[in-house]
Amino acid sequence: MKNLLLAFFICLSFSVSASNRDSAVYYFEKGLQEKKDRIYLTASRSFEKAISFDPGFTDAILQNAYVLLEMKKMDPALREFTRVHQLLPQNKEVITVLMNLHYNFRQFAKASEYANKCLDCTGAAKIIAMSLFREEDYGKAEKALLKALQQEPESAELTYTLGRSYLEMDQFQKAIPYYDKAIALDKTKYAWMYELGLIHFNIANFPAAVSAFTNAANSGYKVDNDFNENLGYAMLQSGNFDKGEKVILSVWEKKPGTKDLLRDLAEVLYFKKQYDRSLIYCQKLLSIDDKDAHAMYQAGLNFLKKGDKAKGQQICDRAIQMNPALASLKTEVKMPGF
Repeated sequence: MKNLLLAFFICLSFSVSASNRDSAVYYFEKGLQEKKDRIYLTASRSFEKAISFDPGFTDAILQNAYVLLEMKKMDPALREFTRVHQLLPQNKEVITVLMNLHYNFRQFAKASEYANKCLDCTGAAKIIAMSLFREEDYGKAEKALLKALQQEPESAELTYTLGRSYLEMDQFQKAIPYYDKAIALDKTKYAWMYELGLIHFNIANFPAAVSAFTNAANSGYKVDNDFNENLGYAMLQSGNFDKGEKVILSVWEKKPGTKDLLRDLAEVLYFKKQYDRSLIYCQKLLSIDDKDAHAMYQAGLNFLKKGDKAKGQQICDRAIQMNPALASLKTEVKMPGF
């Protein structure tokens, strides 16, 4: 009797198992058709039904994960892909999706972890390099980016990121060729053009800075006060005084109380030997505040450079009386900060 009961339960178990498998396949195929018809919510329910009949049905779990992605349900999708990876740890398709999802979630360490599990997966080298950059580990990022560029030499993003890594490490000369190439590869990236202008500005290559700033503006970069200050001073340093003054004064018109703007303009013109122009802005500063000792001292320097030594010395001495700290500059005949 016991043997008969055991045989019965074994047969019943096989029967239930076969029935569950049939049901799982039925709902899986139903979900595939619904996915094809782009009825994603219904498809997800069908795949979940299939999984309920067969919890180890990896194809159903994987398809459900893709459907969840289509519905922008990112967290559930990530959980389902992770579940498939646990069942099929060598599946390259799943690893590739997981490394990209974690990267997009800004989980860079996790993205690198998956990328390192499958170094020959599409985009793995890029994910590792970009993750290191996002984690601000620029030294390691440099090596990883160079390696990734061997696989994707025409990638504008990788090329720019390598240039930006050099910028972050203050290696401006190394950064420039990568910025140039990245911009040539993607002419829509006006922010890159502006950054290139700032690099040239910082290394005193002002004509190149003007060119990069102008390129950025023509390509769609927002021209605000900060942009115009940088462009204007780059123009002045390049010797284009008329345009440079015009740009700086356009900022002054929007910020008429900003004395530092006029002070910087006067100083740049002084050091570019434009003494008459510099005097104009010294006088503007003194008209705003007749006790501005620095503006008065600079005015005196301009007269000295113009050859009117008596007048220049008299003005400098008056400025020193107002602010004795300026006396330390007298023997060197220079401006504060230089």
